[in-house]
Amino acid sequence: MKITAIDCFGYNLRYAHGEYVMSGNRAATSEIGTLVRVRTDEGAEGWGEITPLGNRYLPTHWAEIRAALHTLAPALIGVNPTNISGVHRVMNDVLLGGGYAKSAIDVACWDLLGQASGQPVAVLLGGVLQEDFPLYEAVPLASPEEMAEFVTRREAAGIKRFQLKVGNDPLDDARRTRAVIDAASSDTLVVADSNGGWNLRRAQVALREMADLPIFIEQPCRETDDCIFAMRHSALPLVLDESILTSADVFKAKYEAGAVSINIKISRVGGLTQAARMRDLMQDLDMMISMEDAWGGDVVSAAVSHLAASTRPENFQNASFMNDWTDGHVAGYQPRSVNGRGSAPTAPGLGITVDTEGLEHVFTAS
Repeated sequence: MKITAIDCFGYNLRYAHGEYVMSGNRAATSEIGTLVRVRTDEGAEGWGEITPLGNRYLPTHWAEIRAALHTLAPALIGVNPTNISGVHRVMNDVLLGGGYAKSAIDVACWDLLGQASGQPVAVLLGGVLQEDFPLYEAVPLASPEEMAEFVTRREAAGIKRFQLKVGNDPLDDARRTRAVIDAASSDTLVVADSNGGWNLRRAQVALREMADLPIFIEQPCRETDDCIFAMRHSALPLVLDESILTSADVFKAKYEAGAVSINIKISRVGGLTQAARMRDLMQDLDMMISMEDAWGGDVVSAAVSHLAASTRPENFQNASFMNDWTDGHVAGYQPRSVNGRGSAPTAPGLGITVDTEGLEHVFTAS
């Protein structure tokens, strides 16, 4: 099998609940997504997606991603897409960095490998260990009353795990978190996620004010070293996310930061290939694992579902189906969550069929 063409498509994904707000006045009502289709000489096609969350959440931007894809795509013509390590060697020879763009191509190649072998991607990632798994939803930063109401409403839809957006004034953040805990069911898992928004002083104030609450704290400060310092006198369990990029970071998260869990974003680490390696390492280290991507629709949700389904349930915290958060339904709103739980498609590859109608055609390399 050889790659004969790579197509790049664009589309806009609107947030399903109005406005998505994080620390530092970072907010979004819609985002610009990029879909990648890898076509082959055998008539098969694989799909990947990369949709960043704005310009200030992670160090990337939709136009930068498309520029990287312009550079990468021509070099991959004639390459065997099912030799995923070979694909990465070609991409790395062409472009240093550009992991977000490489991620979309990586996922598309996993889709093609699954189709060629007649197996779902979850089987290729080690086998299905969870027929279904718990999903979480993020709670946009708002007033304590609004955030509590969001949780109550989404609990009625079956969601039992929530990631609260905090990271501004620590006293206000403590009030937000306390209101959610008071409103949530006793078996609901709650994570207070600063997205690196607190400085050291604010993080320590917030941790002191929340010390008695049954919560996890996620990425209190931007850098792992600052998170270590901030958590020094706190007994609350720590989750790391944005500062974890490599296997070396995973070791630091456990043995220096004392983190109990890491949230893996597929595009943040460069694709399913690296995400699965980091997942396996975390399982060996007996850490808890969450998995998702920065933003996206059906294609991102499918990739996440296969990584989640092949993860040991005893090490699995939760995942997110971004197609529940957005209107990015390019594959018929598949995979679909049911009562707060997700599952991976069982057809070969990603197991979804993408419809290009209504998508913006950005470029084709052939």
